[in-house]
Parts: sequence; structure tokens; C-alpha cells
Amino acid sequence: MAELYPDDMIESIAMASLKEQKMNQEESQLFWYAAYTVSRHEKTVAQHLLQREVECFLPLYETVHRWKNGRHRVQLPLFPSYVFVRMGLRDKLRVLQVPGLVQLVTFQGSPAALPDAEIQALRSGLSAGIHAQPHRYLNVGSKVEICRGPLQGMRGILLRHQGQFRVVISVEMIMRSIAVEVEATDVVAVDRKDSRPVMGGSGGTEQVAAASA
Repeated sequence: MAELYPDDMIESIAMASLKEQKMNQEESQLFWYAAYTVSRHEKTVAQHLLQREVECFLPLYETVHRWKNGRHRVQLPLFPSYVFVRMGLRDKLRVLQVPGLVQLVTFQGSPAALPDAEIQALRSGLSAGIHAQPHRYLNVGSKVEICRGPLQGMRGILLRHQGQFRVVISVEMIMRSIAVEVEATDVVAVDRKDSRPVMGGSGGTEQVAAASA
């Protein structure tokens, strides 16, 4: 004889099953996260992640270093001690076991997902050969939006340095910034209602923060 269950028990079992399915779906969804690494281990961590078939992104820039045997071009991390990882939360343990990876950046105790659009724009910009370099963290100044090129849609703070314009783009979650070179006509002010282009000229630029880099 089949065992009968009360309606409320059947409903509870169904709700628990749906909740479990939802949790599994959320844990399998892929998002970008910032992984903090041991100093100067960013490239090693990225290699280990790729070997484990975990998608990662290590933004690099090229600079010249002087050694005893001459000047050499080297590629260094744009965000020192950080590698970006695209994963589902179910892979968290596997990622944290990577040698040289210290922790994932968290918010209120949970890994903090980064905006996918920002990561993709940064990847596209670097692939297109934009000139970028690390910059001190900056979150106060004349805010602009890049309206042309591979970084279109990204926002930052406008600086003028040695006659050239730069936009300082910050990743708030890790409090790190980079500076990218732009043309004055490629940005619009976002703190103005009419969003007019920022105009450059011999007399200076309106609402441009003084560069200290």
C-alpha cells in the first residue's frame, strides 16, 4: 500500500527542491572576480589557472627597465597583485588552491562579482593596443565617459599631463586605477546635464583635474 504524505509536506519537499535547483544554478553561473595574489606572482597564478582550465585575465602593460646589461622592454601587471578570474562559485575551492593565489576579493563575506562589461571593455582596449599604465587610486575629480574607441562607455576621471589627456579608470572593488591616453574629442563630461565634449586648447581645459602622475 502506497504511503500517503500530507499536502503541506509535499509542498515543503517541492519548495526545498526548487531552492536547491536555484542555488545550483547560481553557483554554476560564470562571473568575473578579482583574485589577490602573492606579490610578483601574478603571471604564475595566471598560468596555473589556465592549466586548470579556469578562464582568467591578467592585464599587462609594456615599459622599459634598465639593468646592468642594458635597457629591456618588459610586460608588467596593470593591477599589481591582482588577477581577474571568471568562474562559478562552485569552483571557488579549486581556484583558491592555486599556488600563489591568496584570496578572492569579497564584499560582506562573499566573493564580489565585477561588472562583465568593464572587464570586456578593458580586454578589448588592451587588445586594440591602447596605451595604459598604472596610476594611483583616484576617485575624485572631473568625471568623463569615453564615447569612442574600444573603451567606449567606460567612465573615469580626466587629467591633463604634459599636454596630453588621460582618463583614470578605477576598479572600485580593489581600489586600483590605471591611466589611458585619449583625445579630448573622445570623452564627454558626465557631471554636466548637456554632456558636451571636453574641449582642449591653448587656454586650458574646463573642469580638468591637475595631474600629479
